[in-house]
Amino acid sequence: MEITVGIDVSKKRLDVYVHPAGTLFSLDNDAAGLATLIEQLGPIQPDCVGMEATGGYEKLAAASLAEAGLPVVVINPAQVRHYAKAVGMRAKSDSIDARMIALFVAATEPEPRALVARETAALAELMARRRQLVGMLVAEKNRQGRLPPGKARLSVVRIIAALNEELAKLDGDLGGLIEHSPVWRDKQDLLASVPGVGERIARALLADLPELGQLDRRAIAALAGLAPFTRQSGQWRGKSFISGGRAAPRSALFIGAMVAARHNVTLKAFYQRLLDAGKPRRLALIATARKLLTILNAIIRDKKPWQSA
Repeated sequence: MEITVGIDVSKKRLDVYVHPAGTLFSLDNDAAGLATLIEQLGPIQPDCVGMEATGGYEKLAAASLAEAGLPVVVINPAQVRHYAKAVGMRAKSDSIDARMIALFVAATEPEPRALVARETAALAELMARRRQLVGMLVAEKNRQGRLPPGKARLSVVRIIAALNEELAKLDGDLGGLIEHSPVWRDKQDLLASVPGVGERIARALLADLPELGQLDRRAIAALAGLAPFTRQSGQWRGKSFISGGRAAPRSALFIGAMVAARHNVTLKAFYQRLLDAGKPRRLALIATARKLLTILNAIIRDKKPWQSA
């Protein structure tokens, strides 16, 4: 019988459940706690260790276990919640969550994936911080437009200047990080060779979609939340829709698709064909973003820059 481990991760604690032994214990979510966890799981030799994505709290645990040679998989929390409901588990606590994760892993047998390198994680954190700064800039500029001349507006102006200065420094840090990596530099150049994909979109994809070029077109589309799903039941035929996936690279691809629909000859023709066929603009844009992702995936896979048809 396979041995699976479920770990419920919080900011300060790790609740661990070992299936089928039924062992349950808790540790601190720090270097000492993780060292003890690795020491305890080593002799057990679990087939898979599962933990939910919890806004970043799971990153240290996942990286530490993976570096120790343990098979780790990070799971979408919604999947575990649906599984718990399906087996009739309505109660919720840290120990129950750990058990449900272990049982979910045993039932679904997800394949452990190689976790992203620490350098890629650092790039992703910088890109996330950049998005935060851009969001703050947009908010402050909106306030500036609503305020009359006076001290309050001057305060907003000072904050905008400070945010712009910090954004410039962050862009410099991002550029330096990529320039010091020949692999990243080459990938950025390959991605940016596609009309509609600039330096910023290329960096966002490098950081938030490192699997680019390693998966087939269907898998990479599903990972970005651009794969269409159809709801059908009996004689009822529903519309296809997109759901889930990673929001950050999907947003970058939408921006790239909007630019490409105007300036990329191939994608502009593709987008226009959909409109001429009576497709709504939003659906046509989603399809264009998916096609753009397919092109970028092939470019990274084949290591060949864009060539216009």
